[in-house]
Amino acid sequence: MSGSHTLYVVTQDSSLQLLTSHCHCLPKSPSQVLVQHPSSYLARKKRMHSGKRMMGNCNSWRKMRILVLLLFYHYATKNAKSYRTSNPNFILIMADDLGIGDLGCYGNKTLRTHNIDKLAKGGVTFTQHIAASPLCTPSRAAFLTGRYPVRSGMAALSNIGVFLFSASSGGLPTEEITFAKLLKQKGYSTALIGKWHLGLNCNSRDDFCHHPLNHGFDYFYGLTVTSLRDCKPGEGSVFVAGVRAYLVTPLQLIGITLISLEVLYYIGLLRIPHGALRYFFLISTVLFGLLLIFLYTFRYLNCFLMRNHQIIQQPLSYKNLTQRLTEEAVQFIGRNTDAPFLLFLSYLQVHTALYASKDFKGKSKHGLYGDAVEEMDWSVGKILDVLEKWNLNDKTLVYFTSDQGAHVEEVSSTGEVHGGYNGIYKGGKATNWEGGIRVPGLLHWPGVVQAGVHIDEPTSNMDIFPTVVKLAGIPLPKDRIIDGHDLMPLLQGKILRSKHEFLFHYCNAYLNAVRWHPGNSESIWKAFFFTPNFDPEGSNGCYNSHVCYCFGRLVTHHNPPLLFDLSRDPGEKNPLIPETEHRFYEILDVIQQAVNNHTKSLHIVANQLSWGNILWKPWLQLCCSSVFLSCYCDHESEEKLSLPTA
Repeated sequence: MSGSHTLYVVTQDSSLQLLTSHCHCLPKSPSQVLVQHPSSYLARKKRMHSGKRMMGNCNSWRKMRILVLLLFYHYATKNAKSYRTSNPNFILIMADDLGIGDLGCYGNKTLRTHNIDKLAKGGVTFTQHIAASPLCTPSRAAFLTGRYPVRSGMAALSNIGVFLFSASSGGLPTEEITFAKLLKQKGYSTALIGKWHLGLNCNSRDDFCHHPLNHGFDYFYGLTVTSLRDCKPGEGSVFVAGVRAYLVTPLQLIGITLISLEVLYYIGLLRIPHGALRYFFLISTVLFGLLLIFLYTFRYLNCFLMRNHQIIQQPLSYKNLTQRLTEEAVQFIGRNTDAPFLLFLSYLQVHTALYASKDFKGKSKHGLYGDAVEEMDWSVGKILDVLEKWNLNDKTLVYFTSDQGAHVEEVSSTGEVHGGYNGIYKGGKATNWEGGIRVPGLLHWPGVVQAGVHIDEPTSNMDIFPTVVKLAGIPLPKDRIIDGHDLMPLLQGKILRSKHEFLFHYCNAYLNAVRWHPGNSESIWKAFFFTPNFDPEGSNGCYNSHVCYCFGRLVTHHNPPLLFDLSRDPGEKNPLIPETEHRFYEILDVIQQAVNNHTKSLHIVANQLSWGNILWKPWLQLCCSSVFLSCYCDHESEEKLSLPTA
């Protein structure tokens, strides 16, 4: 229509009004001005369609122009604090193995998570927030660097996809750039409190090449590996399943061989020196004894608490542990009320071994797992309280997530379910079914991010890297590919669609599935090249092996790939076929081309999770006492006892 011009403006009640004039006296450029209110995609879409059409003429244009200018001024002043804080604070909270269905803000009706729900009510809830990996170590590497873990060598070619020992030589490479490293260079105080799980030493027990302090954190208080059943007496061992799967048969064969050789020698059918049998028996006994010693000493050698480079408690005590982590976080914030800070609060909850303090134990409706979730929620409340105390709410972006989905196979020795709930989503930790990678994603920043918004666009935990770095006024590294995207344009309504047209889902170092969200469609296609074999068949996990794996007889390959439309089938129950989706092969062709392009962007790097890098190395073992296999100290309790009483 000749001479028509369109203005979208935001009124005081936040509704969109569509102003259209056919007056030729209007300025000819720009032909369209768009002022968007931060809101969810669906809400914006609804408002735009329900906008009132107002026709103007030349005589009314001046009044309209004044109104528009006033509204521009109102909008600018309303959002002035979005940009008033040049160096905002960041509190990034990560739970461990928390299911998306465990939180009230994602639909849980029985677990009390009021403080975490408060983050959702006062901020943005991502309903399709995706972990870059369904396992702890690679997921955390991606979170810190904004890059797929395969780019940094933090993705295994074997079935063991995480670090199990403090004295392993693998870890996050020193050449990787974390958001903490960049913010520290900008003058931020940076702290990691809680779980690290990205390595410790390289060549000696004190080089600390993979330590958090070598990756941009000024302060560290927590565990270098993770909380395992073996770390808590009476909780059993995570290695039992491995022993059963890989060592029981060899041990049985060795035993049968020894007995058979002894019998043959005794009846005179075997003519070898009897001493050779004794040596063979001795070696077998020594190896079996070393296995028992390993299982007995694991807690002392691997489960310890550090402050910076010093071990302060070995083995770790779970008594009031969440409260201690919370107190460390509160104190760090209190030390930095007048300076910009970055706090990465990485809870040990709710990875097994589960624990809860006496104030929470037995109080939830879901056993010890529920107790642990509710204590973690209490801790989040304490963090929010201290921000309120120091008037830091408007200056602080708070982000909450989980490193991957709930570990559905986790059951205690007494039969109590120790794994979480992934809602309607299939599978869990260690799988790329939605239950393993679709995680909570909450972002809270009063005055900058609109309250109560839900965004259903695909986002990733890798997006936190560019978001934090850009908000701190730091340019992104140009010497490497950053796979994450800045979330602020999506959060503030400047764009309606996620920049993630494709997301690549890896099972260790193997490309497992691809998600495609076409720009011209509401569909979200997901293609699986292989899937884990659930055991028992028909269940929702790999219960007999305790966790699902990525290759060999433990997976089923699909040619053509399994295809789902998550927009219609988020539970991944009904794979599409050419008869039910006429674009079936067209969709797979586009996905395959994306895979080809993605693969071309990868470079050969050292595998940090090779057998040589993950196995225990005695010369790298840290021990706070002189008795090597019986490491013990408790400076943590000594410090608490030495504090003056009120």
